[in-house]
Amino acid sequence: MAAPLIRVEGLHKHYEIKGGRSVPVLHDVNLSIAAGEFVAIMGPSGSGKSTFMNILGCLDTPSSGHYFLNGQDVAELGHDELASLRNSLIGFVFQGFNLLKRVAALDNVALPLLYAGVGRTERRLRALEALQQTGLKKFAQSLPNQLSGGQQQRVAIARALINRPPLILADEPTGNLDTRTSQEIMEVFTRLNREQGITIILVTHEHDIAHYADRLVRFVDGRVERDGAAL
Repeated sequence: MAAPLIRVEGLHKHYEIKGGRSVPVLHDVNLSIAAGEFVAIMGPSGSGKSTFMNILGCLDTPSSGHYFLNGQDVAELGHDELASLRNSLIGFVFQGFNLLKRVAALDNVALPLLYAGVGRTERRLRALEALQQTGLKKFAQSLPNQLSGGQQQRVAIARALINRPPLILADEPTGNLDTRTSQEIMEVFTRLNREQGITIILVTHEHDIAHYADRLVRFVDGRVERDGAAL
């Protein structure tokens, strides 16, 4: 059996605050996610789900325990190795889109390749390919303020796809969108998962959004309360 794409063992996270006090956020989290899964993470505010996602995205580190990404213990990687792993394996989608306002959709999508030193022609071809995947190729030269909220989020998804990662982490990707647009965005994620085998891990407060996933992990007070089929 192939190793899981993500595996966490005995994961704990706490933050130090003034006065020398320690605030616990995650408690003994154990979880494995196979390549190709579509997982929704839910839980009330303060339950630890966002901290957990930050750790999965290599944006934060656990206080103790182990996080294995594609078989590699993240704690053993240096800064450059960690950045390389994150850039090659993970695409990020956020609630706020995070697009450059004065930059066309095509160049917003291509931005990670610019930072990676990829040539202009290759950047353009791959950005157009990613926009095609999200149904926005004809809007390649549009500025963000010329696009609807749903279209902006699809640009953000295209940007997450630009390095062809096997994993997308989406943090409340429909939080700023109306119901119909949210459904359109979730259909994009579902297609990427079903047709391309991309692993999707999505944080949401909305049960109707979580229903698109195959698996639901629910956090309560920093612990995994439920892990099973999405209802």
